[in-house]
Amino acid sequence: MVQEDDLVEYGFRRVIITITAVMCALLEIVDTTIVNVALTDMRGSLGATLTDVAWVITAYAIANVIVIPMTSWLSQQFGRKNYFAASIILFTVSSFLCGNADNIWELVAFRFIQGLGGGALLVTAQTIITESYPIAKRGMAQAIYGMGVIVGPTLGPPLGGYLVDNFSWPYIFYINIPLGIIATFLTITFVKSPKYGEKLKANQVDWWGIVFLASFIGSLQFVLEHGQQDDWFNNNLIVFLSCVSVFGLLAFIWRESTYKYPIVNLSVLKDSNLRIGTIMTFILGFGLYGSTLIIPIYTQSVLGWTATDAGLLLIPGSITTAIMMPFIGKMIQKGVPQGYMVAAGFFVFFIFTFWMRNIITPDTGAEHMFWPLILRGVGLGLLFVPITTLSLSTLKGKNIGEGAAFTGMMRQLGGSFGIALITTFITRFSQEHRVNLIAHLDITKVELQTRIQQLQAGFVSKGFTANEALAKAYQVIDFSVTKQSTVMSYMDIFMYLGIMFLLCIPIIFFIKKGKNKINPADAMH
Repeated sequence: MVQEDDLVEYGFRRVIITITAVMCALLEIVDTTIVNVALTDMRGSLGATLTDVAWVITAYAIANVIVIPMTSWLSQQFGRKNYFAASIILFTVSSFLCGNADNIWELVAFRFIQGLGGGALLVTAQTIITESYPIAKRGMAQAIYGMGVIVGPTLGPPLGGYLVDNFSWPYIFYINIPLGIIATFLTITFVKSPKYGEKLKANQVDWWGIVFLASFIGSLQFVLEHGQQDDWFNNNLIVFLSCVSVFGLLAFIWRESTYKYPIVNLSVLKDSNLRIGTIMTFILGFGLYGSTLIIPIYTQSVLGWTATDAGLLLIPGSITTAIMMPFIGKMIQKGVPQGYMVAAGFFVFFIFTFWMRNIITPDTGAEHMFWPLILRGVGLGLLFVPITTLSLSTLKGKNIGEGAAFTGMMRQLGGSFGIALITTFITRFSQEHRVNLIAHLDITKVELQTRIQQLQAGFVSKGFTANEALAKAYQVIDFSVTKQSTVMSYMDIFMYLGIMFLLCIPIIFFIKKGKNKINPADAMH
């Protein structure tokens, strides 16, 4: 074990540690989105329903969010280096098992285990990369780490699309194995562990805290993801899990407030900056993961693009964010007020959403979406690191690590909730718009009659009878209505996302100025 002062690295060792940490963060984040494009193939090969296969995403998300707030404590129990290496090994082995699963529930179980290993990688990688740099350069360290976190979700869909199109769905998991082996070797060889305090005995561990946290997050995630298709509170399972979620949250708060050795230290939330920061981080996760979901779905379901093409559309915006991150790091080091950056980031994201709302049609091309998505990349660049550092600016000592765990958890929760709610609202808005459009279709209007006659004549020329051709003409009209109502629902989603980001700007004024410059992960061990 070494003292914290001895954790700073220079030259080749620091480069290797940086590469290892970023690679592990990327592994984890890419795996949250890479599965999305492979769900159809999984259903076919494993004989699963759409509801069943959705658990492949849900199980990973639940495990991920459960383990993030426990990471600081687990690092202390086992030593950061040991815990990081063990997490990589668990992630890698479970990736192999996912690829070899024989049925859907085996795959779900292995994805949960993979999520337990993956959740640890994010926060621990953040800590390792930051503590490898001297204090003066830690803003830059956060920017390097942020590149991985921001770029990761957008790399998943094109990579997954390519692997599914050219190989088969198990390869989206097999690709983790060689990278995991390399990362494990580099971690064991180069990463140091800081000195940590007394370990807790098995009977002192906050097992009930873990159970309550898991029941709260797991139940809530299920309710959000399955509420719409199961008719919300008319379904007994949804009602039961909603009650479990509320009970789990209340019991978790009580347990962590009263137990001598809490798994999550809730007292850090007494800090007003952290409370505000967790809200902003949640909104950031909502916007980041939500927009990463709806753009590929829109391009595939409405425009008829391939999964690979849909994923590639997001790449230029991600590159923009990656280019920005070092500059953001330098601006923080030079003392540029981070509140201004966050306010600018929320406003830029607002412009992106309203731009997208105005350009999407049933015929929108990649050239129309290029510049709005570049703007999205700029907005995310202005938000990620400044929000994190602002959240932690008035904390001291080990509270910084505990605060950073909260921000990490809230970003993932925001993403999970965002995806679930956006999916729900797209379905709901589409139904509403379809009803309204059909109500405005007047069969007595000359334009509509002419259109139906043209379509009918076209089908008759292809050999259909007059009655068959008329039925097909009505089908085409119905399809056009459905497509238009879907486009209008996406327009609504972009509008509401934009309003949500705009409403976040005044929150910035409640942030207190920290007495000293604090960078994330300064004491996360």
